[in-house]
Formats: sequence, C-alpha cells, structure tokens
Amino acid sequence: MEQIDDRQIKEDDRHYVLHAWSKQKDVQPKIIKKADGIFFWDDLDKKYYDMCSQLVYLNVGHNHPKLMEEFRHIGEIPLASPGFATASKAELARKIIEVAPKNMAKVFFANGGADSNDHAVKIARMVTGRYKIFSRYRSYHGATFGAGNLSGENRRFTVEPGLPGFIKFETPYLYREKVKFENEEAAAAFYLDRLNSQILYEGPNSIAAIFMETIPGSNGVLIPPKGYMEGVRELCTKYGILMICDEVMSGFGRTGKMFAVDHFDLEPDIMTFAKGVTCGYSPLGGVIVSEEVAKYFDDHVLMTGLTYSGHTVSTQIGCATLDIYKDEDLIEHAAEMGKVLAARLEQLREFASVGDVRHIGLFAAVELVKNKQTKEPIISYGMDYGKDTVGLMKKFVGLLMEQGFYTYSHESSVMVAPPLIITEQQINEAMDLFEHALMKFEREDLFADQSLMAK
Repeated sequence: MEQIDDRQIKEDDRHYVLHAWSKQKDVQPKIIKKADGIFFWDDLDKKYYDMCSQLVYLNVGHNHPKLMEEFRHIGEIPLASPGFATASKAELARKIIEVAPKNMAKVFFANGGADSNDHAVKIARMVTGRYKIFSRYRSYHGATFGAGNLSGENRRFTVEPGLPGFIKFETPYLYREKVKFENEEAAAAFYLDRLNSQILYEGPNSIAAIFMETIPGSNGVLIPPKGYMEGVRELCTKYGILMICDEVMSGFGRTGKMFAVDHFDLEPDIMTFAKGVTCGYSPLGGVIVSEEVAKYFDDHVLMTGLTYSGHTVSTQIGCATLDIYKDEDLIEHAAEMGKVLAARLEQLREFASVGDVRHIGLFAAVELVKNKQTKEPIISYGMDYGKDTVGLMKKFVGLLMEQGFYTYSHESSVMVAPPLIITEQQINEAMDLFEHALMKFEREDLFADQSLMAK
C-alpha cells in the first residue's frame, strides 16, 4: 500500500468512510500510528493505555510477536472453500473443543460475533423444530438483522418492526432493581420465577432457545446473582429448550476463566464466540455445539453456511492465538490481575458520581450517576432512551482520552477491559488516570450545574 500522509488519511476518511453509531459530521477519528502491548500512539504521538482492548477483543495486546510472525507464514496453507478440510480449520476446531465445556463436540465457523449468533439461532430452530427465541433486555448480540432482533437495547430499534418469534425477558440488574432481596439467591429465584411464567405464557413447545450473553458486556458487565444461570439451565432442560450462551465478548480468558460459563455449574447446549479467538488480528467467529446437537446433523442437513466459514488465514491465526493463551498462562494471569483491578475499582465507590462498579476477571464497568441516593443515571431511560442528550458521558470519555485512558461507554456505564497481558503496575497507572478524570469531571462538568448536584 502506498504511503499516505496523515492529512490525506483524515481527508479521505471524512469523504469516503461511514462510521458506525455516529453522526458523520461529528466524527473526527484519530489515527493509530503505532502500538505495542497495552499501549498505542496517535498521529500527534500521544500515548494511550488501551483499557478496552479496542472493542474488547485484543486480549493478547497489540503487535504480539508470535502473531506478527504467523502473518509471515500466511499462504503456506492454500486458501480453500468451506467444503474442503484444511489443517488450520481442523486444528482450531479441536483446540476449541478441548477448552470448551465437556459436553461440547463440534464447531461451525463464522466471520464474527453477529453472524455467529445468527447461525446459532438457525441451528436451534432446525434442531428443535420450534421458532421462538427468548433473549434479554439490556443485551447486545450484534448489528446484523438477526442479531439485532436478539439484542435488547436501543441499537435494536433500527431493525424494528422485527422478525416474528423474538421474545424479550428481564436481565437481573440488582443495582437498579426496586425489589430489595435478602441475598443473591433470593434475587435469582425472583427472576427465575418471572422467566418461568413468561415461558408458560408463550408456550414451552414453541420456544427453540433461551439466548443470553453469559455476562452482558457493553450493557454494564451485569454479573448474574448466585444460582441464576443454573436455574435457567434447569428451566431449559425441563421444557426441552436449548440454552445458548453468547461468549463473544466474555470468552477466551476475559473473565479469568476460558469461558464465562466456567464460573457456573452448568453446560449450555450451544455457545457462540468471536473476538478473543484471534484477538482481532483476523476476523473470525463461530458456534460451538453439544454432542447432542451435533448428532442431529448426522442425519439432517445443516441448512446454513457462508463463503468464508473456516477461512484458512483466520483459523491459522486462531491456532496461534490459542497457543499464546496456553504458553503464556494468560487465563491464570487474567484472574490474578482481575483481583488487582477489582481493588482499584472498589475504591471508586467513594466518588460522588460513581453509582456502582461491577467486575469479574478483567471484565468491568463503572456506572455513573447524577445522584447516588436516587441512582439517577447520567443517561435517562425515558423518551430519550439511550441518548446522551446533554453530552455528559461524552464529556467524561473525552476527559479519559485527555488523560491517555482509552475506552468507550454505553448508556451510563464505562467499560474497563484491558488486554489480558496487563501488569499490576500498568493497572495502577491506568486507574490513577481514571481517578484524575473523575475528579475533573465532578469538579467541572457533572456538578458544575447545581441542578445535577448529588444531595
């Protein structure tokens, strides 16, 4: 590719590129000029801590030497359409099954998270002969038409009116639940009872799957109460419904275990993945199915597919990525660094604008509020649902960027999900920057307007 100066890159970007989730006249993207480990530098040579792993996928960090070396060998395995067996596709499928829950048997490869979820829906409908799919509010499964129908927040509105058969139910969100529970088990029982009632209202024999992010990510890292996930598994078993866990964001070490489902005493029927399988070095996703689901397709045609299923380059990068997790003990390291991050996050509760912090491994969110007593969110849930009408969250994320702390926000929550290679020193350095941004935010932005001042 020819060398282009920064000015030309930005000019061409403004004229020819459509940026997702943005009013195009407001887009002023920076250029990443170089990157290494958990850091990257922009076109002004400003250094940033990448504290969201780009979009929660760069688990092994920027410019990992093993993956850089792997790219030098691209082409040694011929490109092949999905109908052929290839060394990298077969090897990666085996490696994934080896680290997946024990009941898992086979992998269908897709291009990314959204289309993986689309294919999982189709597989569930084929296996069960049913058409309804339960998924949750406060969830995000992708922006394709199918994944958009699965999603349960404002990004689904552009695909509405949606497809028939997609049913939403509540996600446990104890911080904002008006019912006060004695303990987490009581909360789990409450939400499971409501889900059971909704299953009966919809007709169990019409429901193909209950589809959930194991731990909702962008909607605030909403960790389920004790007993909830196991209770959903029991309901699925009772009514012959497939349990599908979306591990696109939470998989491959993000939570301190290989998959988030490993934190619970259950085995799903289907799992979806993407992001951490190649850490973004090449697009790849997929659907992992249980032995029982796999056997169905021994005698039934798998009526789905796509051109780049099991693409040679992507699966070759995936094999090297899974080797990195094992060889560098990254899953165990993520669990240890998660404890360091948790301690720093818990300290943020002292700030007037921090309503709640939620964390598991290196997967965390900080929820900001206008008032700690009323829990009034920064972004309202009324007629302007999901819209930052006065720009407070935009201001805070901007303050983080000024400090050199790169991440993103969704509604009133800020993501903290650094590469799994991060060190204790780097966590403390980055969280110092976060605290400085919070102090400035409360002093100059949030509480400058007396009408927003916490009581």
